[in-house]
Amino acid sequence: MAEPLPPRLTLGHTTLAVRDIDTMVAFYTEVLGFHVTNRGEPVPGMGEMAFLSQDPSAHHQIVLVEEAEPPARGFALTDHLAFRTGTLDDLRAIGRRLEEAKVEGVMPISHGNAWSLYFPDPEGNGVECFVDSPFHVAQPHAGPLDLDASDDEIEATTRRTIELLPEFQPFDEWRRAMAARLAEPARG
Repeated sequence: MAEPLPPRLTLGHTTLAVRDIDTMVAFYTEVLGFHVTNRGEPVPGMGEMAFLSQDPSAHHQIVLVEEAEPPARGFALTDHLAFRTGTLDDLRAIGRRLEEAKVEGVMPISHGNAWSLYFPDPEGNGVECFVDSPFHVAQPHAGPLDLDASDDEIEATTRRTIELLPEFQPFDEWRRAMAARLAEPARG
């Protein structure tokens, strides 16, 4: 008898330990557009918690928990929260909001399969906002991204940069192949 497939998992939310919950709530709401769904102290002696969401089907996508000494943070490219957005114009708008908020260290990167902005939040947590590209290419891949270029120019530049790399194909083809792969029992 074949092993049953494991349950599918999707990321439900992430929880961050923070020093200054007011500053962090302001950043995630005013700069990134999240809404506070609830806020308070769960039990006496435990830090305040803020629940944030942009998704009407999710009470929270982020939980901020105030702690006097949160753990040390890592480099934004390897230790970060990632949020998908819909268009390059959305990504440009986020970039403008980050500039207006005087966020330093914003890194635009083309992964071939996505276009991303990486940046720190006020306490140094890495954040990525990205939009899928129409391509797939083996990962990891990182190249330049000029958000001042038009959508057509960005797509053409990305294609030229990755079309000879391993696994290059339209993202829709890769998604169909991956869906078929996920429907098969895992092999060790």
